[in-house]
Amino acid sequence: MTTDVHAEIIAIGTEILLGEITDTNSVYIARALRDIGINLYFMTSVGDNERRIESAIKIAFERAQVIITCGGLGPTIDDMTRQSVAAATDRGLTFHQDLLDAIAARFAGFRVQMTENNRRQAFLPDASRVIENPVGTAPGFMVEQGDSVVISLPGVPREMKYLMTENVIPYLIEKYQLGGKIIKARVLKTAGIGESALDELIGQAALEASNPTVGLAAHTGQVDVRITAKADSEADADAMIALVEVELRTRIEPYIFAVDQGTIEQALVNVLSAHGMTLAICETGIEPVISLRVRGVDSTDDLLRQVVAYPNPSVLQSALDVSEPLTLRQLAERAAENVATQNGVDVGIAVVCQPDEAQDRADNQEGSAIAVHVRGKTMSRSYGFGGATEMAQLWTGTWGMSMAWRLAKEARA
Repeated sequence: MTTDVHAEIIAIGTEILLGEITDTNSVYIARALRDIGINLYFMTSVGDNERRIESAIKIAFERAQVIITCGGLGPTIDDMTRQSVAAATDRGLTFHQDLLDAIAARFAGFRVQMTENNRRQAFLPDASRVIENPVGTAPGFMVEQGDSVVISLPGVPREMKYLMTENVIPYLIEKYQLGGKIIKARVLKTAGIGESALDELIGQAALEASNPTVGLAAHTGQVDVRITAKADSEADADAMIALVEVELRTRIEPYIFAVDQGTIEQALVNVLSAHGMTLAICETGIEPVISLRVRGVDSTDDLLRQVVAYPNPSVLQSALDVSEPLTLRQLAERAAENVATQNGVDVGIAVVCQPDEAQDRADNQEGSAIAVHVRGKTMSRSYGFGGATEMAQLWTGTWGMSMAWRLAKEARA
């Protein structure tokens, strides 16, 4: 059995580099490789340029046995993966009439006339292994180079996923005799603490361990702690992860709100329900953010007592009967306290945004503010993005609920 197999993913397409599409294919492939115990240390994105694709493949050969390319197998002139793989492996291209016939038959099944440029898809690197594609027109292929292999898959997600599941994963398991070796991960989701402070609590020894490994990933209003183990079986991996998790919980338990797929809105509802606490929300200058997410959790009718909304900060200020000038952050603090006291609830959350502000400026140029008031204690934060930005929906919602969860826990401690 091969004990240590390394892979690299090469995502091909100028549209990825221009930010026109999100590369979800590499994420899917990475998880599939993880599940069969193959190490993945590098992901590369490269545009539609034959020489650069060739170079990326040659570099990948220096550090991985398995190179998986995704994209660039279509019929157009900018689909260059076939030529690039051939050049990187010192091969020519061979025409496969049977592939062209299969492509033509697929077009005929759609009652569409195949164009001449589809002929390009029937050329594959010499001595390559064809991966037939029954869910699309672009066949994939494998080129073995000693103990290494380049596997080229189409970029259409449905086609890529089908070929990975039906062809690539079984091939890799057999070729490298993986024998059930898996890589498994568990994510401890934390809130109410920054990444650097969390890093310090966890400690250098745990963060530098090799198996299981522990890593941090900061997101909007939360930090994920990922424990990853490589083992011969799922049970062994679970046992290894459990030992590390127990140790981590002795250091960071107060900040963990969920494991793996848990959400901050579910965690907030859980802590409020567990302690008989109630909630009211005020949202200004933005579409429903927190209220929509909280209402998406089951059994919130009793704890979510009130949701109020205002079109802009000026209307909110008038409703609060405030005459003195306030910053957005100060206004959010007043609103959070007011919505809590006026409705007789334990927790008040307020989001206040400039509704027409579509830019993301520095945070000292306030465009949005969030405040949480829990039984006399208030926390707040302001940002440079306004209510018309994509950032506002994600950041204000997650941060507001994270702080509400943290303060609610402290209030009951």
